[in-house]
Amino acid sequence: MAKTVLITGGASGIGLMLGQKYAKAGERVVLVDCNREALDAAVAELGDCADRVLGVCADVRDYSQVCGARDRAVAAFGSIDILISCAGGAERRICRVPGEFHEAPIEVYDFGIDLNLKGALYFDHAVMAQMAKQKSGVIVHLGSITGEEGSRDNISYAASKSALMNGMTKSIALAGAKYNVRCFCVAPGPVKTRPGADKMTTLIGRAAETEEIADYIMYLASEKGSFVNGSYHLIDGGRSVMWNKEFY
Repeated sequence: MAKTVLITGGASGIGLMLGQKYAKAGERVVLVDCNREALDAAVAELGDCADRVLGVCADVRDYSQVCGARDRAVAAFGSIDILISCAGGAERRICRVPGEFHEAPIEVYDFGIDLNLKGALYFDHAVMAQMAKQKSGVIVHLGSITGEEGSRDNISYAASKSALMNGMTKSIALAGAKYNVRCFCVAPGPVKTRPGADKMTTLIGRAAETEEIADYIMYLASEKGSFVNGSYHLIDGGRSVMWNKEFY
């Protein structure tokens, strides 16, 4: 039986790749993104799967819009079986704010927390209500190697990813256990979703292909990964063990 997969940040990057792969595998897919133009293009690209793909334009920072996306998914497909929170990004890169940490307006860091942490929390909260009714579900957080390493510039991003990878993933797993809902986090290293990723060194000597991250998430979210719960999983080409990166 086909499953319903809701993916935030579904119009680009890892989220888009996941949407494409799930749709082509015969699952029902809900792509959520705040960029209407990119979202429409992503849905149009999956024209052959149009009967099982829904695009919802919503801002993950707005809880009412989050609930609206959940309700549209359930109305269209009757369930939400897998939630994957891909929406996010480095706040100063997105806002195009240069300079030192203390020179950036505090609103930039508020934006980073709202996007990268509260956005995932909002969707977890809204979708857990549906999964509790179903008594089943999988919730996937997208972490980052930056949550391990920290960041001099994008401090909200680093703090949010660290929180997702540890306290939030464990806590959502605890909250969902009685409803047969499991939660885990996948934390990629450098991924070829943006310019400059190849400049980040790894032991393997390259950044990940987007498909490599998507395949790993799909495996863990499937029945083959059914014993994975409350944990985070690095997929970083060995970057996390490079204690002195200047030698690589």
